[in-house]
Amino acid sequence: MSSDWNLPPGLPHSLQFYAVKPWVKLGEPILLFEHLHRTYGSMAHYRFMGTPIIFINEPDYIREVLVTQAASFVKERTVRRMKILLGEGLITSDDPIHIRQRRIVAPAFHRQRIAAYADEIVSSAQHHSANWKPGSTIDISAAMMALSLEIVARTLFDTEVTDDIRRINDEVNTIMDLYNFLVAFPRMESFLHLPIPGIMKFRRSRTRLDAVVQRLIAERRAEFASQRSNLQDRGDVLSMLIRSRDEDGSVLSDEQVRDEVLTIFLAGYETTANALAWTWYLLSQNPEAEAKLHAELDAVLGTPVAVTNEVSSRPERSEVEGSAVQTATEPGTPRLASETWDSPPQNSTQTHRLPTLADYPQLRYTEQVFAESMRLYPPAWAMGRMSTQPVTLGPWRIPPGAHFFMSQYMISRTPEFYPDPLRFDPDRFTPEAKAERPRFAYFPFGAGSRQCIGESFAWMEGVLAIATIASRWRMEYLGSAAPIPQAKITLRPRDPMLMRLIPR
Repeated sequence: MSSDWNLPPGLPHSLQFYAVKPWVKLGEPILLFEHLHRTYGSMAHYRFMGTPIIFINEPDYIREVLVTQAASFVKERTVRRMKILLGEGLITSDDPIHIRQRRIVAPAFHRQRIAAYADEIVSSAQHHSANWKPGSTIDISAAMMALSLEIVARTLFDTEVTDDIRRINDEVNTIMDLYNFLVAFPRMESFLHLPIPGIMKFRRSRTRLDAVVQRLIAERRAEFASQRSNLQDRGDVLSMLIRSRDEDGSVLSDEQVRDEVLTIFLAGYETTANALAWTWYLLSQNPEAEAKLHAELDAVLGTPVAVTNEVSSRPERSEVEGSAVQTATEPGTPRLASETWDSPPQNSTQTHRLPTLADYPQLRYTEQVFAESMRLYPPAWAMGRMSTQPVTLGPWRIPPGAHFFMSQYMISRTPEFYPDPLRFDPDRFTPEAKAERPRFAYFPFGAGSRQCIGESFAWMEGVLAIATIASRWRMEYLGSAAPIPQAKITLRPRDPMLMRLIPR
């Protein structure tokens, strides 16, 4: 390393030298981050195959990388590697492609369009939890995956969870299970044609995935072509992507639509499902916070409603669409009669109406619960960049080609910013408490020009899903030990997370 550069303290040898250390394990990078922070503090470095890698756990320097000096960085290797699945989608693309893609996709996440999704979220959460049985046991992680899949099917594709949606989900999960292999394989892009078992498995899944997505795109294009001048916006993201035009009048090709559909599917499905699963676990372990959540829900949603002896059924699609239009234009509009709990869970002592978009601003503690859950178990647990020119961070001068990693998981468990960091305390996210912390001590959705474009949707989905389910159910964790997080593309529970369902 040239004397022109001044790297932060770190491992004296290349990472391969430490392969037998307990903090160096394939597929468990958080162990390495914990060791670096414990040993060297908030800035540390190591080398891998000659490349300097900088670990940052300091909010001011994270701001420099993600915002102030963002023009000096591009996505680093592990994210670029996912282009073999996601192509030039919003997660993987760099400027100028990223700027154009974000401009075209942005209308899908406009405030009014997101508002129209609120009823989809609530009716899906009602549909799933209405069939639960008191005292039964469920894998809450799998249950939240099923719920999130239904929500993404309805908002992304304007459809139910059909065989096509299940196939997309199955193939994405297969590829996710190959994540560590795909990232660790040197120069993977050059070997995709070889008959290597893991690569062949990836190739088969991607081919099947592309066939389903491309057929859905073709069917939607054909539908729009048949409508000619009577072109109707179906309200889903796929329709918006196909109909959208850039400032110069250009449209997205089928390949570009495919890349964005898969990117939004991956970013909007598993992340929220994992965040919700961790939320139910944390609530089950913290009865005071759970009681405070229930008190808010009783106050906001406790209006008695008429009940029948029929099992709750999901509203027809036309009913949901009708109320969605009302919600988007008139947030205070009363909900349809079908959007109440027709029959409360057996032995339930509470009767609540379903939450509406108009309730969202009042569910402040519910939002704090969701925020604190994502502090302890952030779905996006780390992010990386690569410098394209020399970078100065405080006293450190770092060369181009260096990789930089910032971990939402690590910084949100740092005592300097969160005293007693392992304690679940939603009051860390009152406006007053947030104002006392550095801005980049919490960045679950990234920051800067690459901040998650679906952040507003994710907050609304999480809060409304929690409110819908927690107004009726409590959960008791049945595991003998705390669940173990698994750091892949997202932070998911390694094993099934079993919960006993208790009606309120």
